[in-house]
Amino acid sequence: MVKKEKILSEKGDTAKIPDQKELEKELSDYLSKKYGNRVKIISPFVFPKKEEAPTDGSARHKESKGLPAFEMLPQELESYLNSFVIKQDQAKAVISTKVCTHFNRVTYTRSRDSKDTGDKSKATSVGMIKNNVLMIGPTGVGKTYVIKLIAQKLGVPFVKGDATKFSETGYVGGDVEDLVRDLVNEADDNIELAESGIIYIDEIDKISSSRNIIGHDVSRTGVQRALLKPMEETEVDLKVPHDPISQIQAIEQYRRTGKREKKVVNTKNILFIMSGAFGELAEIIKKRLQSQGIGFEADVRPTEVPWEILKEVVAQDLIEFGFESEFVGRLPVVVVFDELTKEDLMEILKNPNNPVILSKRLDFGSYGIDIKFEEPALLKIAEMAAAEKTGARGLVSAIEKVLIPFEKTLPSTEIKQMLVTREVVENPEDQLELLLKNPDDPKRGERFEKARIQEFESIKAYIKEKAGNFHEKSGLEIYERRAELIAQVYLSTITDINWAFDEFKNMYDQVKVQEAALVEKLEMSISFEDSAIDEIIAQAFETGQEAGPLALQLAVRLEYGLKLIKNRSGIENFTINGEAIRNMEDFVNDLIKESHRQEYSSETPSDKYLE
Repeated sequence: MVKKEKILSEKGDTAKIPDQKELEKELSDYLSKKYGNRVKIISPFVFPKKEEAPTDGSARHKESKGLPAFEMLPQELESYLNSFVIKQDQAKAVISTKVCTHFNRVTYTRSRDSKDTGDKSKATSVGMIKNNVLMIGPTGVGKTYVIKLIAQKLGVPFVKGDATKFSETGYVGGDVEDLVRDLVNEADDNIELAESGIIYIDEIDKISSSRNIIGHDVSRTGVQRALLKPMEETEVDLKVPHDPISQIQAIEQYRRTGKREKKVVNTKNILFIMSGAFGELAEIIKKRLQSQGIGFEADVRPTEVPWEILKEVVAQDLIEFGFESEFVGRLPVVVVFDELTKEDLMEILKNPNNPVILSKRLDFGSYGIDIKFEEPALLKIAEMAAAEKTGARGLVSAIEKVLIPFEKTLPSTEIKQMLVTREVVENPEDQLELLLKNPDDPKRGERFEKARIQEFESIKAYIKEKAGNFHEKSGLEIYERRAELIAQVYLSTITDINWAFDEFKNMYDQVKVQEAALVEKLEMSISFEDSAIDEIIAQAFETGQEAGPLALQLAVRLEYGLKLIKNRSGIENFTINGEAIRNMEDFVNDLIKESHRQEYSSETPSDKYLE
């Protein structure tokens, strides 16, 4: 049983108690940074309390000035990525480690510097190497996806740019600095938060200088040089001549204050992550390895890159590829992603967190159509995608090619169930015609129900597999009934498993908050066993109610019987189990009967529903 919900006050008991809106805003900001944007504040049950020190190790770093509390450990972040990204084990391990190290080091140095009362110039180390990352790999293997997941999980602002557009502005570098300004916009003008963001630049291999021209390839090497200072440390002015809005704001500021305000963003703690395919790099690596007497005798052509050879890349290879040595030096972490096979693509489709299937469920769900996939259909889609050789992007094009006729036609019909079979994948137009002619085909209905059950069971099995991770994060045990409820959350809300876990925990916490408030509301102690909380959450799903208010309603229904017991036997502490929630009327009747028996007997009330 958890403690009654508490409100933390920075100013102690003597400070003015904030009003409800201020209180909810402060709590929402705190909880969204710590648990994500889907944690909710239940307004009627928030009560001001004296500040209490945290009893667990969750507050390893305090938040300050709106900055996220960077407290995640490498293995935690890697585990999070594993639930979304198939394969790429080495890449996920390296990126998780270096990203966590970067942001935890930012927190550590800020904390150290804030405590240093001496010379600040001595507190900040000079020449520290930033963990900027270069990712190499074919298209569609999850490079961008990994970084977006990390930025979302850490709660830091994230912007993505395409290196090819920088070539248009040559070596002036205005577009490069615009990425930093975009980071401030993503951080809602919170400059300090933007200074702890992530800038991701794709297709970086396109700005390597051409190796078949004499002299500098200015349009490309110029962009590399423009990136050098932001990648290390520089100050970027937010107000620039080509931005009319910033100029108007500067004029208005000067008119009001008579002072010129200069706003700058320091890039010292901004993490730069670059990525590209680097197809021709394999040939460079092969020549170097052969000159050193190392294997890799296979013929290397840009059209068929042996991606394993790229894992042997060193700085010298990147310089020969066309990058300036200073640019390579600012990318100390290099990771190579694996090419995805047909089997990998199948695993992606079977992963409950994959955005490909989730997107189609949302597309059809927006029309009230429930869509299911048979496994042979997924295998055929994986085969089609593998033939395109565009990685996971091929899955999107393959599934769209199959389902667009159904997505166009079915919303105009009364059909509310769509089963994707191998026949549908192979002949979508013919199968659509058959579906429209006989929408109530019982055999199709049986197959749909079988696919629904298989999907539910596979989701439940996946949840059980991840039970240890969820228990470590939330402290809740995941057993059969709970796995079913979380699977129900996942399927009913069309979201990923991690969000479903968090939503279940949120509902669990709602009941616990309400449980603590019942002492004052009912003047007796009522606690819910985990089995009772599970049943409350199940009923909340069935009725569409919030779990906390529903727990209060159920407790009020029990109030009369419990007060009888309290008055007749003196018992004040009651523990309610799942059977009591399922059979409330029988439970209340049993309580009343037991209370009457107590007048004639010294026996304690039945423990059928009470402990």
